[in-house]
Amino acid sequence: MVRFKNRWLLVEFIDTSTADASAAKEPLSTRSLDGRLIYNALRDSVVTNFGDTGWGAVGMSLTVKYFSPTTNLCIIRVARDHHRIAWGAVTLLTGIHDVRVIPRVIHVSGTIKHAQLSAIAHNRDVIARFRTKLKNAALHHDSYDDYLARSTREIEALQD
Repeated sequence: MVRFKNRWLLVEFIDTSTADASAAKEPLSTRSLDGRLIYNALRDSVVTNFGDTGWGAVGMSLTVKYFSPTTNLCIIRVARDHHRIAWGAVTLLTGIHDVRVIPRVIHVSGTIKHAQLSAIAHNRDVIARFRTKLKNAALHHDSYDDYLARSTREIEALQD
């Protein structure tokens, strides 16, 4: 039996539309982005930048396994042999569904376990930054704790 070797990309999408004062869009975290929209944007980026040959290489193995609209964190699975094409397509991505974003690859892993651990650690860091920005952190303490518990369960439930 042959085991398929994968790479797991942990990507954060930084919203640039909130920094643009002339844009009348709401923040990325409140929009209804999901894994399907991210997958379609990745597919378009691969086809645009690497052509049909690039899409033929990564198309069968590329999947978006997790996306959190609260922290804009995404876990993407791709075949090991072609992970650099997917990484390049993520890096060259400028927008998802008319929302301008800057993708930042946080971690590349060979196993889902290490991608999960990095995602959980990154979620804790982002929530800690959210809490420091709030003046009344006690009011939002419960909602952030609930989110961390829920996202940790969702991330740990991911299967290969």
